[in-house]
Amino acid sequence: MCVRVIVKLAGEDKVFGSPDGLWFDPHGILWIQTDVSTSTLNRGPYAKIGNNQMLAADVTTGEIRRFLTGPAGCEITGATMSPDGRSLFINVQHPGEPASERSNPDAPRAVSNWPDFRSDGRSRAATVVAQRSDGALIGT
Repeated sequence: MCVRVIVKLAGEDKVFGSPDGLWFDPHGILWIQTDVSTSTLNRGPYAKIGNNQMLAADVTTGEIRRFLTGPAGCEITGATMSPDGRSLFINVQHPGEPASERSNPDAPRAVSNWPDFRSDGRSRAATVVAQRSDGALIGT
C-alpha cells in the first residue's frame, strides 16, 4: 500500500510517503519511518520526496520535522531508545537497492556503497546510533 501524506515540515510544505514504522518514545514523540519502494522512489507523485527518512512528530502541536534521511535505495526501519533517552538506535535496511529491487552481483556499488564508502565496498545494512553532541535527550 502506498500512502502520500502532505504535512508541515520545518516551516515549508513538504511531503513524505509510505510511513511504514511508527514508534512513540518514552517522552511522547512519534517517530515515523518511511519505506517508499525503490521502484517508485523519486518518480511520479514521489518525485520530490528524496530518499526514505525518519521524522519526529510532536503530537500535541502537530509539528513534524525530518530527523534523518537514509542512503540511496534503503528503508529506514526499527527504532528504540536507550533508557536514559540519550541514544536513539535506527536500522537502515537494504541500502543500495536499485529501482528494479534486484541486486546485481556484477555491480554491487551501482546505487550506493554505504556505510563504508570504500571504492571496493558494497552496501550493507546497519544500525545507526544517534546522539546529541551536547549530551542532551534526543528529541529535545
